[in-house]
Amino acid sequence: MARAMTTARRDDERQAASGIGLRAVHVAEVIARPPPVAWLEVHAENYMADGPGLRALERIRAFRPISLHAVGLSLGSADGVDPEHLARLRRLVDRIDPMLVSDHLAWSRSGGVYLNDLLPVPCTREALDVVASNVDAVQARLGRPLLVENPSSYLRFRGATMPEAEFLSELVRRTGCRLVCDVNNLYVTAANLGLDAAAYLDALPGDAIDEFHLAGHCANDADGGVTILIDDHGSAVSDPVWALYQDALERFGPRPTLIEWDTDIPPLHVLVEQAHRAGALAAAVARRVDGAVGTEDLHAVAR
Repeated sequence: MARAMTTARRDDERQAASGIGLRAVHVAEVIARPPPVAWLEVHAENYMADGPGLRALERIRAFRPISLHAVGLSLGSADGVDPEHLARLRRLVDRIDPMLVSDHLAWSRSGGVYLNDLLPVPCTREALDVVASNVDAVQARLGRPLLVENPSSYLRFRGATMPEAEFLSELVRRTGCRLVCDVNNLYVTAANLGLDAAAYLDALPGDAIDEFHLAGHCANDADGGVTILIDDHGSAVSDPVWALYQDALERFGPRPTLIEWDTDIPPLHVLVEQAHRAGALAAAVARRVDGAVGTEDLHAVAR
């Protein structure tokens, strides 16, 4: 029994492992002094061409697992997935052997033209057919499950026929894909659209979540005095997002968790500190489930 409990705790610790998004400004420092984080994630499109960047990533891959986070598959595109782009991603996957591969519930390509944004997908049956077909194509080409990330939303589609969490659940059922639960995106969407974030979490298929994302956001005053939250990845994780992350952990248990920071990028140690906070909170939730810590101790970790 003791050995079984020890094994389970080690599994929880692996699941609680936290990582950081690797950005170009930190690559040399990461190679010279590998940071004390469990893994690193990169945007796949930055490493699809052979060159110094890809060779640096291979050096890092020798001492840390890498997750590939794509932004260009355009899973919501009615044109289908660009076969050349998918072939480049497959070559990168073969070369790096990543721990995870992910992209977004979004589209960014139309008529062969790529747009510099992740545009929203209407949650309709027709759109679900398109996204499922594209996810199937990606998974068949890569020979592995794809993680699909919930987006940040700033508007409602008048013609939407199902909630986003239901859309994702059905996508998982139809394709066998996995999910990235971006907690900051969920918080931003709930605030902008007046949704219940807890109800959204309840509607997700928890067993399909393989990764959490955490990031910062900013507030912007739109026309008419309405405040809109913007998922800008330009600051530390906010206290409400930490609280929502704890809520997700208590529902689903620990998952590998990423700290994303893409604008106003701070020194590397700041990202590491955020990752350690995420890992400590995930581990504390796992221990509380085992009865090893109490609620007051968990709140202390969360702060």
